[in-house]
Amino acid sequence: MKAIILAAGQGKRLWPLTNKIPKCMVPINGKPMLGRQIELLKKSHINNITIVTGYLGNKIKIPDVSYIRNRFYRSNEQNYSLFCARNQLNDSVIISFADIIFDNKVLSKLINFKGDCGIAVRKDWKKAYRNRNLHPISEADNVLLNGNKIIKIKKNIKNCEKNQKIVEFLGLIKLSKKGSSIFLKKFQYLNKNHKGKFHSANSFKKSYIMDMIQEMIDSGLQITPVFVDGKWFEIDTLEDIRIVEKLIKKI
Repeated sequence: MKAIILAAGQGKRLWPLTNKIPKCMVPINGKPMLGRQIELLKKSHINNITIVTGYLGNKIKIPDVSYIRNRFYRSNEQNYSLFCARNQLNDSVIISFADIIFDNKVLSKLINFKGDCGIAVRKDWKKAYRNRNLHPISEADNVLLNGNKIIKIKKNIKNCEKNQKIVEFLGLIKLSKKGSSIFLKKFQYLNKNHKGKFHSANSFKKSYIMDMIQEMIDSGLQITPVFVDGKWFEIDTLEDIRIVEKLIKKI
């Protein structure tokens, strides 16, 4: 199994911390976010790790991992960063955002998922936005479920029917070898042929991973929610750092 970590973003909301280092290298209780992820992956025997870099990518110097540079990180988004690592989509793979911290309970649940495409979600998510004034609940990456079937994935889903529920997408994906192949073929087709708006984005190159997941759902691929209940935190603002450093001890 491989891992791809998307770490090209500039992290503007963490300035001045990201003035001289990329967002993923900002320390949380003395340890960079990215370093925490890589340690956890290696403890789970995932040693084939690729980091997609962009902003200040030369500042990321972690041994025994591979690097791919998204040269156009200023003009594109997550989806294109993943496309930069398309040559790694030839086996089962964990795809992760670089600005999240999670524990082994979350990772193990994802590793043990047996379907072709699973996305990590949590049910009890709203309480994590209490006192998070600089990253309000309206910015949550939501998933609308009908039973265990994903209907929609996008930011700030507010309404659902009685038989539906709204959960949160955690920026973690597991693809089987078959799932990776399906994703890769769809990526290649869209990159070559798609014109204009792409789901919530103005173009395919400016789209997010959630846009790609929605495209796969609309294309008939079964995307399965993987319910996790371990520790998980997103670091997006200076306020987030203060909150998370108080909450974590050993992850």
